[in-house]
Amino acid sequence: MYFVILGVLLLIMKATDYGPVALWSWLAVLWPFVAAVVWWAWADSTGYTKRREMDKMDKRVAKRREENLANLGMDVKGRRGKAKK
Repeated sequence: MYFVILGVLLLIMKATDYGPVALWSWLAVLWPFVAAVVWWAWADSTGYTKRREMDKMDKRVAKRREENLANLGMDVKGRRGKAKK
């Protein structure tokens, strides 16, 4: 995502002849888009994005479980609170 944002900014700067980017070649301006494609191809082929997605899901499940146990008056290990005498 960062490569795409950088590419859009450089593209806008080149199109409006703003700053030193106006003097750069078009290949130099478009390299962030190529880097984004390479990054996405690598991330998908190695399973990086799927692992990140699974980690987020695991955290959400653990948080939901803790909240449900707290609502039931139990601790994380599934034990009820101390018995009242």
